[in-house]
Amino acid sequence: MGSKHNDSYDFAGDYNLNGIILQAHDGTGGIFGEGGVDIMEQVQELNVYEGITQTAVYGTLVMVDSTNIIGNLPIQGTERLFFKLSTPGTSNVEHIIDASEQTGHPFYVYKVSNKQQAKQGTLVYTIHFASREFMRNIRTKVSQAYSGKLSDMVAQICGDKEGLDTRKQLYIEETRNQDKFVMPNVSPFKAIEMISKKALPKYGQGVGYYFYETTKGFYFQSWENMCATSYTEKAPVETYYYQPRNITVDAIEEDANQTKIQQDLKSIESYRFINNFHDVAAAQALGTYGSKVISYNIYDKTYIESEYNYHDHFGKRIHVDYADGDGFGAQNPQISSNPVDFDSNRDGSGKGVSDYPDSMVSLSPTTQYLHDEPTGSYGVEAQLDGIFDGIRNGARQEINAGTTLEMTVPGQSFIQPGEVIHFELRPVDQEGLTPDGKKYDPQYSGRYMITKIRHRVTKQDYKMVFECKKDSLRERLPGKGGYKMPVGATVGEFSTLIHDKMPVPKILNDFNKHVNKYGAVISSHLGSIKGKANSIIRTGESYRNKANEIKAKVNRVRKFKNRFF
Repeated sequence: MGSKHNDSYDFAGDYNLNGIILQAHDGTGGIFGEGGVDIMEQVQELNVYEGITQTAVYGTLVMVDSTNIIGNLPIQGTERLFFKLSTPGTSNVEHIIDASEQTGHPFYVYKVSNKQQAKQGTLVYTIHFASREFMRNIRTKVSQAYSGKLSDMVAQICGDKEGLDTRKQLYIEETRNQDKFVMPNVSPFKAIEMISKKALPKYGQGVGYYFYETTKGFYFQSWENMCATSYTEKAPVETYYYQPRNITVDAIEEDANQTKIQQDLKSIESYRFINNFHDVAAAQALGTYGSKVISYNIYDKTYIESEYNYHDHFGKRIHVDYADGDGFGAQNPQISSNPVDFDSNRDGSGKGVSDYPDSMVSLSPTTQYLHDEPTGSYGVEAQLDGIFDGIRNGARQEINAGTTLEMTVPGQSFIQPGEVIHFELRPVDQEGLTPDGKKYDPQYSGRYMITKIRHRVTKQDYKMVFECKKDSLRERLPGKGGYKMPVGATVGEFSTLIHDKMPVPKILNDFNKHVNKYGAVISSHLGSIKGKANSIIRTGESYRNKANEIKAKVNRVRKFKNRFF
């Protein structure tokens, strides 16, 4: 099990694994070659799972046990696990999955499941393990007040000797907002989750952070920071091609320095799209495209309605993918802003999916002076709470509803969640070219964020199963066919297009003859009605302006009263 040559590949999927040591519950063993039980011969499959939505790394060992280790050790769920997994030629400690006692961080066994007797004298079962912090989170609680930058609070919770007490590397993105939190006897991961929801990145316009553990350490960062650093795009850690292994694609063939193994490392064994045809109905209902947040201020008994519009905010945040020709930051949303119904906006343009804030309406209580500061729940002006809630929900739903790709590739131990890869997919058109001559699928090729990794090690090879997501497109969606029209077209134009496209029943044509006969009379009455309607509207606006003036005076008197009485 493992490579015959530690410094070089024998094949794509080769790996180094120097043993899998199980330390008994009484603490004996644990050093390679000095006690403990090396169970590598009994392990049929080693799996390690990590992802940006997982607060801890966990894994499984599929055991075929003919020596009754489970009874002789015995295995009861309090053992520790030691191993080092790496790809050949890797020397950087950050590129190794190191669970050794000397240089890494051992895993902790917490469960044995699926025990059954395969045949006489042979047991099959699964050992479940996780990082030390997984168990610390269950065994400890946080009951403390914190103040200052939210990123500093996370560092304090992670390093608390009476709490999570992590000894691993922390990668923390600085937040721009400060606030005060009182943790009411909750687990460390729950406390960090509360902070993550309110974190605002120092460089970026998003709302909310991800806190997760990889095999290299703990991360507390925003989605934008995964996509770019200080507005500079992150280079993909690897470019993958879907192709038979005995066929070399043009992009690889052009590089004469690539060996056969290096080419195979970029080859995708299999892939599938978990979510590529977006459920627009579900996304609309969940507030992905538009939502309204009613923020009720408990302190001064006022409320503010804030509306989130996907297309208005899309260009203010950094996204994973963009067109190579357009440059970093080009705006390529996953769905068009073309009109979707007969409704119109105030400027007369047809309403797109983002122009319906009532799709999702939520109530968000906020207050000032909760901690003797005139700020809301994000540590900034309370008036911004509503729109921040809308942006946070919309951005998360945008990622969840985006294109999700699962693929199996040869294992490389340095790759981790939160990194960008490039996925090159040939179009399904004849000759492997799009109508405009592109060699790649413009919608599904491009940059993806790795959100989950399963490291799967067997006696034969080391593979990784990625789950990747993108919240933008490589190229803009073209407006072609159907009843689509340029953004900004009026409802009248939209109706005209519908009328021109669809056949009109004969009975309607007969009715239209009568309408045309008396058209002049009808037009005259309509003009009179329209004039009266405009007069009523002007009168209403006059009353509305007066009401706003009175409301402003009342608010000034109230503030004066609160300040001096």
